[in-house]
Amino acid sequence: MKLVIIGGNSGTGAALAKLARQASHEVTVVSRSGSRTAHGQINQLNGDASDPEFAVQAIAGADAVAITVGGSKGRKNARTSVTRSVIHAMQANGPQRLLIQSSLGAGNSGSQLPGVIGLISKMLLAKPLADHTEQEKLVEDSGLDWSIVRPTGLGSKPALGKWTALQVGEPGRLGGSITRDDLAAFMLETLQSNQSISKAYGISN
Repeated sequence: MKLVIIGGNSGTGAALAKLARQASHEVTVVSRSGSRTAHGQINQLNGDASDPEFAVQAIAGADAVAITVGGSKGRKNARTSVTRSVIHAMQANGPQRLLIQSSLGAGNSGSQLPGVIGLISKMLLAKPLADHTEQEKLVEDSGLDWSIVRPTGLGSKPALGKWTALQVGEPGRLGGSITRDDLAAFMLETLQSNQSISKAYGISN
């Protein structure tokens, strides 16, 4: 698989890039600021994916695209802006497979937020969650083969090698956090599975 990761220079995106390369996929990381976690076998493309012309260039030849961008200081709704640009590029002349990293609490997933964390998230993360919700709507309306992954709180501890992933309405409960490495592993599994198309998952350790 030729995988393009938008926002893959650090955090979950960098972890996903590393795992995908280890699995022998061809990986290109796209970032505005350049790579902080250089890897000799991972391609690097620097630029702003919210620019429609650059987005077309970034996804050229890809089989799948993952969007893992975070918020950007001084830029309102950065995730939505990037996602809109990338979707338009994919619709015009690009791959059909799209995965985005959202956040638990976005879209219709508020009921999956665990206990006190849910109350805190809704109060302190109102703006990022609103950005993610708008981002998700673009994805769901895109006509692409999409999947959405909504992690709980992200941690940098070593991977546990296991997780709980639930769609809204499925039985079970999510915890308050997940390691970035476990999240990246689930995201790679999701990209490789046709069973995950048109599905959104909340996930935690």
